[in-house]
Amino acid sequence: MNDLLSRLPAIPCLRDRCRALATLDAILCPDDWGSRYHSFDSAWGEDEEMASMRDGEGDDWFVVFSPVGVYGRGFDHEAPNAPELLGSVPEEFRRFAEEPAFGDEDGPTVTRCFWRAHRDGDWHGVAAERGGEHLFAMLTDGSAEVYRDWAQEYFEPEHELDLGAVEHVLALRPLTPAVVAALNPETDLDELAEDLAEIGYPN
Repeated sequence: MNDLLSRLPAIPCLRDRCRALATLDAILCPDDWGSRYHSFDSAWGEDEEMASMRDGEGDDWFVVFSPVGVYGRGFDHEAPNAPELLGSVPEEFRRFAEEPAFGDEDGPTVTRCFWRAHRDGDWHGVAAERGGEHLFAMLTDGSAEVYRDWAQEYFEPEHELDLGAVEHVLALRPLTPAVVAALNPETDLDELAEDLAEIGYPN
């Protein structure tokens, strides 16, 4: 767990990275939200935003950005569920730890969780023996090459993804028709408007 905590970026960078990943997925898979890997809801709650990952095979993570700080939790479906971990979550983040959306009909599902108040200088967290650190690889790496290689396999586009366009989105630069076309010539900015508004991608 300590390795994940040392590799997570500061809160503003993590938020930007989550928004960028959700935007890239939206461009590559505009017509099927359920098939996307990353998502971001900039209006999840009052003054709260929520990033998520679902791989379609039972693994997922959720990260909540709130006025008190950030709470994240992941679940590796091949590892035993460890809801006892949530007992270590500070009171200020307990509401997120107990959020019904971050579990199933039997209750919370978690193999790893972490948190950081805005006043903190470091991340804190706990993990099961098999916590699933690999689930957070794109959050801790953040490179265009890693995303490009992963997306090429996951989305199987008919063309090779343009690395410069991936870098453009990861930097949250204003989207242009040329950047969108370099990633997915089958969509355009008008079609993405609703997704971009939900993600809160900067104009």
